[in-house]
Amino acid sequence: MKQILPVILFIISFSAISQSFTRQDSLRGNITPERAWWDLTHYNLKVEVQPDKRFISGSNTIRYTVLKENNIMQIDLQSPMKIEEIIQNGKELLYASEGNAHFIMLNEKQQKGEEYELTIYFYGKPRTAVRAPWDGGFSWGRDSNGEHFIATSNQGIGASVWWPNKDHYYDEPDNGIDLAITVPKELMAVSNGRLQNVEENSETKTWHWKVVNPINNYGVNINIGDYVHFGETYEGEKGTLDMDYYVLRENLSKAKKQFKQAPKMMEAFEHWFGPYPFYEDSFKLVEVPYLGMEHQSSITYGNNYQNGYLGMDLSGTGWGLKFDFIIIHESGHEWFANNITHIDVADMWIHEGFTAYSENLYLDYHFGKKASSEYVIGTRGRIRNDRPIIGTYEVNKEGSGDMYYKGANILHTLRQLIEDDEKWREILRELNSRYYHQTVSSKEIEECISELSGIDLTEFWNQYLRTTMIPIVEYKMVDTVLSFRYVYIIENFDMPVIAIVNGKEEWIFPTDEWKTKEYPKEIKSVKIKDDFYVESKLISNK
Repeated sequence: MKQILPVILFIISFSAISQSFTRQDSLRGNITPERAWWDLTHYNLKVEVQPDKRFISGSNTIRYTVLKENNIMQIDLQSPMKIEEIIQNGKELLYASEGNAHFIMLNEKQQKGEEYELTIYFYGKPRTAVRAPWDGGFSWGRDSNGEHFIATSNQGIGASVWWPNKDHYYDEPDNGIDLAITVPKELMAVSNGRLQNVEENSETKTWHWKVVNPINNYGVNINIGDYVHFGETYEGEKGTLDMDYYVLRENLSKAKKQFKQAPKMMEAFEHWFGPYPFYEDSFKLVEVPYLGMEHQSSITYGNNYQNGYLGMDLSGTGWGLKFDFIIIHESGHEWFANNITHIDVADMWIHEGFTAYSENLYLDYHFGKKASSEYVIGTRGRIRNDRPIIGTYEVNKEGSGDMYYKGANILHTLRQLIEDDEKWREILRELNSRYYHQTVSSKEIEECISELSGIDLTEFWNQYLRTTMIPIVEYKMVDTVLSFRYVYIIENFDMPVIAIVNGKEEWIFPTDEWKTKEYPKEIKSVKIKDDFYVESKLISNK
């Protein structure tokens, strides 16, 4: 191992950090100069897993294109994992470490426009996930027959919790990743993409998988167990899609029944969002010893082969028990998270808001618009409005957990404003086409939807994404006169809503000033339609 003292770091620049965040937060969350100068094109990840020792070792060959001449490269790997050595063109490279960030000193001049590669060898006992997938790392389990049952999950903590990589969302390997996973020969290793071959060794097997599409690094995963495989093909919008399922031997019959929802999911989401984004890499559901995650082309599943969220209806309406939450929600991420990926985790609502919304679009497709509406409105009870759903940029800080169901209700409200379900579907499909296999910011998504809808949504987005304020429609009804206004809003917020006056629906246009409207008959009842994520308050009926 060759490591130099951190004295070299005086030449490395960082952006200013808020006092509430650390240098490590900035090193992880910022596109540092040591990241910005090179474009990631491919990973070749090899790892051997020794389950009895809970130990892994391997290498990652990183291919990249030079965008701007530089000779210091930032790579991330978290303790207690260790770098053994770094090799480029047969020569060992020096590096300096600052916490989880490692700065590699490149010997050769890095010519702009040229492609290079280097290999990082690593080893260690990776962090054990305490509460996967929210607390990331390795999950080391056993099935009912005592066989090892192992999986990785690392969205929040970062992929560098177990393998060295460019651990920032903005840059994905343009040409995918090759994975070679070595495990004891009685076990199977399942990963992203397509299985290429299985290499037989004396006491182990090496499972070779290949992803040809760009992939976010947290989506790279390995799953190890006494798996059995079954599958089917789906005739979708881009042709024939292979859909494969890897489950524990003991759960095969349950899986064959429960996974019938997978093609139903594909049918609904291709309708709403456009073609599945990774036909070349296939689609998989893989059983794991935790709840599940959206690993690209390798959706992990641990919902105990039951509908709902571990058997619960998150909406309290009954509709949440009409589908398996993990199959539907995590698969929805193939469009929003894996196809369209946020540049900065502060904009994680792009992943979770749209995907939570996909749950009620699945219901809409298979059970109707009423089911869809009731479900998403029912999830409002889980919204806390504790802080904005957009987080802090450049320090790896996501926003409120409200990004899920507040995000879904924002989008449901927007559907009402557009007043044209086919146009709304076209917008969702255009997002997945325009930003196909790209990383984006919330601002880009916001402006794109404004453009496609023909509505200036600036104040709409700022109100709902960047504050915790839920607009309140105050109203008075006196004889035949209805008065109304908004309170608890930002400046210039003027979203129209549908009011149900004496049982009849009509649009009203509140602002922060009182408006009045007179009716031919006495007003006996007023209600703001529930499909709009606002609150209402009767001020006076005298």
